[in-house]
Amino acid sequence: MANAYESQHPLVKHKLTILRNKDTKPKKFRELVREISIMLAYEATQDLAIETVEVETPLVSTEGHVLHEKIGLIPVLRAGLGMVEGVWEMMPGSEVWHIGLFRDERTLKPVEYYNKLPIAPTVKVCIVLDPMLATGGSASATIDILKKWGAKRIKFMGIIAAPEGIKTLQEAHPDVDIYVGVIDDKLNNVGYIVPGLGDAGDRQFGTA
Repeated sequence: MANAYESQHPLVKHKLTILRNKDTKPKKFRELVREISIMLAYEATQDLAIETVEVETPLVSTEGHVLHEKIGLIPVLRAGLGMVEGVWEMMPGSEVWHIGLFRDERTLKPVEYYNKLPIAPTVKVCIVLDPMLATGGSASATIDILKKWGAKRIKFMGIIAAPEGIKTLQEAHPDVDIYVGVIDDKLNNVGYIVPGLGDAGDRQFGTA
């Protein structure tokens, strides 16, 4: 079964508190999403493969290391876009591929509307980015698409998760590890995470 990792970093906890606040404006909200994503990226990439290289310092030659695997970032549109910039800063050589899904508010099921993946995989590791892991439907559907594409190694990275979403994702994709800032209490009767932060897309883009 996939492992679910909840960050225990004090800075993540601090920034999450500001992110949740209903009075936090879109500009600040976007900044916090970016900053939290940078910190979560450290945790989600601890096991990436590296290779040894020689590097010249101003004094001597010494042993160094570079990433061995090509990384792909897959933000789930539209809320996942806010996480890309932070992770991209950490891994500027990463490719970014977009998958568009929206949640049918009647059925709470994901509906795909955009997919621009190339014909065959061009990366070794895919990191799916979505701030909110609520029902788990969108994350599971995105990973289904990536596996059909041929991706072999996939991780999920989010900011807030509901236990129900984690369970759904673990059952659908037991090989995909889950990295989140915090695991909240539950989903309400319309599929929102409680206590959560509302709609992450609306709050980032000022469309609430």
